[in-house]
Formats: sequence, structure tokens, C-alpha cells
Amino acid sequence: MEFHGATSTSTTLSATLVRGCLQVDVAASSIAPESLFGFAERRNPKRAFLFVSRVLGKHIPVKPSVMQASYDSLAAQLPADLPGPVLVVGMAETAVGLGAGVHRAYSRTRDDALYIVSTRHPVGTSMFARFEEEHSHANAHLIHLPVDPALRAMMLGARSLVMVDDEASTGKTFINLHRALIDAGLHQVERVVTCVLTDWSAGAVSTSIGQHAHQVSLLQGAYRFTEDPAALLPEMPETGTVEVGEWPIDPRNDWGRLGVRAVADTLAPNLQVQPGERIIVIGTGEFVWKPFLLAERLERAGAQVHFSSTTRSPIAIGHAIDHALSFSDNYGLGIVNFLYNVAPGQFDRVLICSETPALAVPAVLVEALNAEVIVDGQ
Repeated sequence: MEFHGATSTSTTLSATLVRGCLQVDVAASSIAPESLFGFAERRNPKRAFLFVSRVLGKHIPVKPSVMQASYDSLAAQLPADLPGPVLVVGMAETAVGLGAGVHRAYSRTRDDALYIVSTRHPVGTSMFARFEEEHSHANAHLIHLPVDPALRAMMLGARSLVMVDDEASTGKTFINLHRALIDAGLHQVERVVTCVLTDWSAGAVSTSIGQHAHQVSLLQGAYRFTEDPAALLPEMPETGTVEVGEWPIDPRNDWGRLGVRAVADTLAPNLQVQPGERIIVIGTGEFVWKPFLLAERLERAGAQVHFSSTTRSPIAIGHAIDHALSFSDNYGLGIVNFLYNVAPGQFDRVLICSETPALAVPAVLVEALNAEVIVDGQ
């Protein structure tokens, strides 16, 4: 799949959901809109609909090479004159891998870009900021302060801020993040860029922040949701927990929560695959970038590889969601997690990657997919 410069499309798409009708008007897109996203229905009383990316590798399995093409396309759109250091922030949990991919592609052009993620997992080090994603199934986001003195200096001295998410509906989350970072001490920021796959926000971030803000995406458009007043609101499972679980995260195996310049491909270095073997690599929650690097390596070795990951996001079956598995989280938080569009027997080999011990990965998930568990740091 190739991504080209945005072209006028004037496409209208729609979906009839249980709680109403969603209509989308696409103004410009670098690929056919149907190849970029589909629709789904949230199990969330605060917002009924969801744009499900077909290139993200979160709710729909995607080839690593397709994901990489989206990273390259977005990074190529970032303004060339951003003053450094540049702080790239990936949004938990959906865009943690997307942000890392954009950062990696962008770092090929300069050496002063730092990547950090928002997270819902405290790791026992100092916090820098907290902000809210108001419509989400898990509202709170945390930003840690880098432990490494050089990375901390880069972050605190950042002159440009690039905020990455899978989509922008209203721009409110970006506005909240920007305000929280500035209030926490990022006083040197001169330029702000939002970077998303699909942008429905009608320039809201630039309107709020000012002329020094720039918005980058693969698709721009607008949506209208007409809610059925007679529709029943769904019950949403409790997934917004922000605390240390039974299986704490080892900060020494950091891939972005504490800030990184680059992340090494270290998962299962001796893993062998057969040419043409159908493999899916599954990340768990926010732990997606190292698993993606593994998937990328296996694809280069000749296997037919797809990538996906588990999620906290409760979504109803239908439209872009054909299949769902539910199970307990692997951090010992006592919350439900999900895996979408990965059915038993669909792949020759299933590799579940975890930053927690193998015992923490739910046995029901491993057994349902006849999966192998790969643990970071082992």
C-alpha cells in the first residue's frame, strides 16, 4: 500500500449504528478512505462511534510493511523547519506504536528528536504531567519525567512539540495535552504539530493554540452523528484504572514511557520462521513497539506476517469488528482486555509479546489461540 500526497476526493461514507447514524465527508485523503478506516460502535455511553484504522495494527491485523508506509508518509509531512529539540509524544494506548514509528522515520532526518508516550501505567519514577481524554473509556493519561539526565534536558528544552494520535475527532485531547505540558514546565515550545491518520477536527488545535500550530494527517474531513434518542446506552466495563498492578513494570526495559532516542529490536532474537508461514505478532496493551520490530523482522525473513495488539477499548461486534476475545489484563489490574479480529486457527503461528512475566498473560487467551508467549527482557 502506498500513501501519496493529499488529493481532493469529496467522498461521503455512512454507517447505521445501534445508537444512531454516522456520516462522514472526506475532503482529502492520501489513499482510498475505505482502505484507511472503517466504522465500529463503542460500548461507551459518552461516545457511540469509533473510526477503526486499517493501517494502525490495533483493532484490525495489518502487515508491518503497510504500517511502516503510514509512518513514513506522516513523518514526511512534518515541517522541515521545526526548531529543536523536538519532543514527539505518542498517545496511549492506541497511538503508542504509531508515535514510535513516526519518530523513527522522522529521526532519519535529524538527531535531536526525543520520543515519549502518555501512559496509564505508573512505573515508580517521577511524574511530569497528567491530562484527560474526556470521551475515552480510560480518561486519565500520565507523562513521566525522563530519568536519564540528557533525555530530561532534551524534553525540558524542547522547542517543538509533535503530538501523535490515531485520529482527531474534536482536537480536545491534543489541546488538553498541550496545556498540561506547558503548565508542567515546557516553556521553550515555539512550534506545535498534531500528527494523525484521520483528522475530523476542522483545525480546532490551530484555532485554540495559535498560528504556530500545524496539523498533519493522511485524511481530512468532517463527520456528523445523528443519535437515536430512543436507543439504550450501553454498559461500559471499568477499564480506566491508572495504578501499579500485581505485575509491576520494570523501568529498565523502557521503550518510551521514560523517553527514548531509539529502541533496539531485542525480542526473541533467535526466532526462526518458514517462508510463507502465516504469523501474527500480538502486542499487549501499550507494549507494541518492540513487538512491531519483531514482526517487521519476521516479515523481512519471508513470513506472511500481520501485527495487532490487545486493548482496553470495549467495542461491539459489527461493521469493522468481526470477532472479539475478552480476558483479564496481563498487568494484574483486574480489568478486562480485548483482542479484535483475530480468530482461533486464522494463523499458523501466534506470538503474544509481553512486558510482564509469561505467567501474567491470561491462559485463556494463550490457549484459545494456541499461542507462544515472548517476554521482554528474557
